[in-house]
Amino acid sequence: MWTSEKRTLRRTLHKMAKVFKKTSGNGGVTLYLGKRDYVDHVDKVDQVDGVVKLDTKDFGNRKVFVQLACAFRYGSEDLDVMGLCFRKDIWIQHFQIYPESHKPTLSAMHNTLLKKAGDDGKPFSFEIPNNLPCSVCLQPGPDDRGKACGVDFEVKTYIANKKSDPDEKIKKKDTARLIIRKIQFAPSQIGAGPKADICKSFMMSDKPVHLEASLEKDLYFHGEPIPIKIKINNGSNKTVKKFKISVEQLTDIILYSADTYTKAVLCQEFEETVEANATYENTLTITPLLAENKEKRGLSLDGRLKDEDTNLASTTMLRQGLEKEVLGILVSYKIKINLMVDGGGLLGLTSSNVTLEVPLMLMHPKPQE
Repeated sequence: MWTSEKRTLRRTLHKMAKVFKKTSGNGGVTLYLGKRDYVDHVDKVDQVDGVVKLDTKDFGNRKVFVQLACAFRYGSEDLDVMGLCFRKDIWIQHFQIYPESHKPTLSAMHNTLLKKAGDDGKPFSFEIPNNLPCSVCLQPGPDDRGKACGVDFEVKTYIANKKSDPDEKIKKKDTARLIIRKIQFAPSQIGAGPKADICKSFMMSDKPVHLEASLEKDLYFHGEPIPIKIKINNGSNKTVKKFKISVEQLTDIILYSADTYTKAVLCQEFEETVEANATYENTLTITPLLAENKEKRGLSLDGRLKDEDTNLASTTMLRQGLEKEVLGILVSYKIKINLMVDGGGLLGLTSSNVTLEVPLMLMHPKPQE
């Protein structure tokens, strides 16, 4: 019988031994990777170590290269058939591995993969710059087909005469490729939560409405309930008849120009009344989830591999000073609290809003080693 400790060790060893591989159509090159998720630690990114196994009998005078590319996909592959480019390379790096000219320092991952590939394996390593965006995809609409738009990373090995000759057409059967992800996890230290407040005066009322909102911490995990502490001091002669809390996702797409798209991922009304010259204090809890936004086209999601489940895109964390260097997709969130004040509008005949915004960070916790 296996003890629980032995079962845990067995699962761990099985996970450690997992290898991802892809072979070209002609069997000439096989790409090996030990993992497909590479963590951006803000100051540095995990190194991409891999191996390419070669079967050189049909190579002739051709060479073998391996490349890592970060690209923004902004259209369907169908466009490529019409001669339109549907990918914009943000960053790309090539190495020649046959005849051998790239000789990385061997890591433990290399040694594991070389055992799998055998004597014909050629190791390679890529250093991902920390000014590249994380893997993000934009949620397709119900009728959209093909790969989703967004930022992806691809490791590709191919047989060619030259490294990157635009006039050389590389055949699909001479290529093997694997999509990888650049991801971020929440930092180990979570700070104090943000706090904001606003005062708004109304016609024919001597005193304003004061609204204050705060969070317990500055970062929440995907799926974690978010309690918002709300304080209202209604010094006016108006009635706050209800309020609405929404969470907005802001997606900055930075390529040829900078565009920002805002989409609500949660909108919740609370039938809470605050009479004139009264106060209110309460904690209201919200939980933004992708499950409630499955039909929203263009929503930013964490990059996915094949058809596996994903979630709302994580907040992008950048090293200070990198904001203007990063291309691709940057994601942030904010909470909006709207008080609907009866008779606070034009000449006191219509309602008006008191609006307050609080920044929000959504991320995944770092897995245990």
